[in-house]
Order: sequence, then structure tokens, then C-alpha cells
Amino acid sequence: MERIPILRMGDCLLVTIQVDMHDRLAITLQDDIMEKISESRAKGLIVDISALEIVDSFIGRVLGDIAGMARILDTRTVVVGMRPAVAITLVELGLSLPGVITALNVERGLDLIRNTKNGTSGLDGRSEG
Repeated sequence: MERIPILRMGDCLLVTIQVDMHDRLAITLQDDIMEKISESRAKGLIVDISALEIVDSFIGRVLGDIAGMARILDTRTVVVGMRPAVAITLVELGLSLPGVITALNVERGLDLIRNTKNGTSGLDGRSEG
């Protein structure tokens, strides 16, 4: 079965999606991330989607679900690397990805999570440039 690696970086998890996402792989990834958060007690989750050319409504919903489930487990999620065409498509589809925080790249995503741990950012569902 195809799986996407989940790497641990200190108290954060990094998921870099390098393959085309299909529905079954997205659900498997969601389950794997929740299991990894539970066993590692990670405080941050970075999901890098820079290799994805398409994010359809199902994948968008799964990203939102992952962020919501992670929040319940006390883990902040930042989606990074969204291509402009993907952002345009999501808006055109009417998907706002509630609860999903975005940043331009992994470095800025890690900064957001670190600042939240230090109490200097609320990670309140906004996006960082």
C-alpha cells in the first residue's frame, strides 16, 4: 500500500506530499498523521503541498479535517507551499479551508508554530506570507 512519509523534527511533524493525491491515499494519510500525533505528542504539523498541481474539493476537505482533528489533539497545523493555481481553484470551488493556517514555505510554517509555542502568535486561522 502506498504511504506518504511523516518525518519528526523536534516536537513538529513534517509531511511532504510528493505524489498525486487520490482519495484513498488522502484518507490513509489522515489516519497515519493522527496515529503519529498521538504517539509523538507533536505540537506542530507542517503539511507541504508544493508538489501538488491540483487540490480538489475532497482533498481540500481532508486537509481541513486533518487540521481540525490535530487541533483537538493539541497540535497546530500549517499547510505550506500552496501554488497560486491551487489557491485560485480552491476559491473558485468555494472552499475556504476553515481552520487551516497557511504559509508560503516550510520555514515560515515552522516560525508560525514556534511563535505560537512562545505565545507571540495566536495561529487563529489566518495565513502568513
